[in-house]
Amino acid sequence: VRFGGEAALDDVNLHMHCGQMVALIGPNGAGKSTLIRAILGQREYEGKITFHAADGREEKLRIGYVPQSPTFDPADAVSVMDLFTCCIFKRPAFLSPTRAMREKVTECLTRVHGEGLIDKRVGTLSGGELQRVLLALALEPMPNMLILDEPLSGVDVEGMELLMDMLDEIRKTYDLSILMTTHDFSMLGRYADRVVLLREKILCKGTPLEVLNSDEFAQAFHLGGAK
Repeated sequence: VRFGGEAALDDVNLHMHCGQMVALIGPNGAGKSTLIRAILGQREYEGKITFHAADGREEKLRIGYVPQSPTFDPADAVSVMDLFTCCIFKRPAFLSPTRAMREKVTECLTRVHGEGLIDKRVGTLSGGELQRVLLALALEPMPNMLILDEPLSGVDVEGMELLMDMLDEIRKTYDLSILMTTHDFSMLGRYADRVVLLREKILCKGTPLEVLNSDEFAQAFHLGGAK
């Protein structure tokens, strides 16, 4: 990926399996968001991104995306049901939803154990509740790959564990790949299959233990060799 002729990302080569959770880490400005935008098709890039089914055939990659810390006005009357109506139905949100629509949204929220949030106003949701709603949206329709940009941002410690448990359950249940960026490394050893350290190029990749104990990690985060 280039900005004005200067390479923001160079020689990024990644392979992910279905059902894997991969954590993308790196200091601020390392290119994590740029890589995500390239995968989403929001940035021009050189190279190619391919998805292969179990039988080896190349297929179109379906991506679900949860952005980083979107904000909603607490005074806004928009409910979770309204948000889903705008995103997945053609019926205007100002009309009362049909019974079938409510059943569909309840089904989506059940995937993230959030069916009780359907009538709550989006602006009044806690950080963890909002992540559940956005995750439920990203899983409709069910993708091959789920991308989350700093999903733990704004979530308390208890909420972090609940969210990570839920992501772990989702990837196992639906056999989808999860790529997430994070600055919270405490959860990686328990949940991530692989960690990728990025700083314009891939500096290191491997298991959480391998990457977090690497010299490249210490240098990238200016730890003075401390591991």
